[in-house]
Amino acid sequence: MSQIFENPLPGVPSVESPFFTQIFEAEGVDPEIRRIARDLHHNGFAIIDFPDTEFDQLAERIKDDLRDQYKWDYWFDEGYNIGDGLRIQDAWKFNDDVKRIATNSHILHLLKKLFGRHAWPFQTLNFPVGTQQHMHTDAVHFSSAPERFMCGVWTAFEDIGEDAGPLLYYPGSHKWPIFTNEHIGICATHLERKPTQSVYESMWRALVDAHGVKPQTFRAKKGQALIWLANLLHGGTKQLDKTKTRWSQVTHYYFEDCAYYTPMWSDPFYGNIAFRELPNIVTGEITRNAYLGKQIPIERVGSAHVTRGLPADFDAELYFAANPDVRAAGVGAEEHYLAHGWREMRSLRP
Repeated sequence: MSQIFENPLPGVPSVESPFFTQIFEAEGVDPEIRRIARDLHHNGFAIIDFPDTEFDQLAERIKDDLRDQYKWDYWFDEGYNIGDGLRIQDAWKFNDDVKRIATNSHILHLLKKLFGRHAWPFQTLNFPVGTQQHMHTDAVHFSSAPERFMCGVWTAFEDIGEDAGPLLYYPGSHKWPIFTNEHIGICATHLERKPTQSVYESMWRALVDAHGVKPQTFRAKKGQALIWLANLLHGGTKQLDKTKTRWSQVTHYYFEDCAYYTPMWSDPFYGNIAFRELPNIVTGEITRNAYLGKQIPIERVGSAHVTRGLPADFDAELYFAANPDVRAAGVGAEEHYLAHGWREMRSLRP
């Protein structure tokens, strides 16, 4: 009898583990699970048929229900030209069919087999047209500790041709390190506004050029779904015909027993972590952040993100004395500190 493999790295998703062979190439692994796992491990994505026998009816009902909720005039007049698609976030809150797709039990079971932890859906995005979105990794938007316990499942609600702006992705890019603010020299804490993924885009383009990776597109058939890993570079191609539709749904999933946060807005070693407190779409309840089986105290989660309040010992006259240029500019001490001073690390007193 073969010995059961005990995974020494439970904090790494099984499909990305250095022990992939021991986990998925062993006897008894379902052949379809193995096929999907291999695709994810080597390419960062896998294609499946969405597992719901009533999918066609679901897709048509969703399209009928959401169609009039999009700003179509904006799309034709401006959005198409500037690469700004149409979307509805979290339609699961009012549409049971969107929720049914997001909470599909077969998908949840599959993700548990692939990652080694229970999955839970936390966000849906429904698109009627192409996103035309710059390539990006979800890891800067949605990350976890341990890292990489996040994935997306994109499902086509119709056949999608080249002129409708299909998905694009860069095979193998998921194997690159996850690069965050400290790697690109950005301190989000001291920026005037929350950064967007645009601060990473030149780096991603440079990586693609350096590695010579060529994009692939997914010209999906209705009912096909694409699973992608957190660090896979992906986006949307230019939609060649703005009269075409590209109906689809993305569901984003996290996995149990992790801390969840937005790296793009965080500087962890500077004391700034933008934790995410998100609902599990299955239950509707907020999923607590956790670390190695222990819940992170709510007060810690709430205080980890840097706020812009005045220090308890703030004194306007002392602030002016320490910063005479502020007084000379005719700006209020409190106003200046909240807008600029705290980011510039101004002295509070001489």
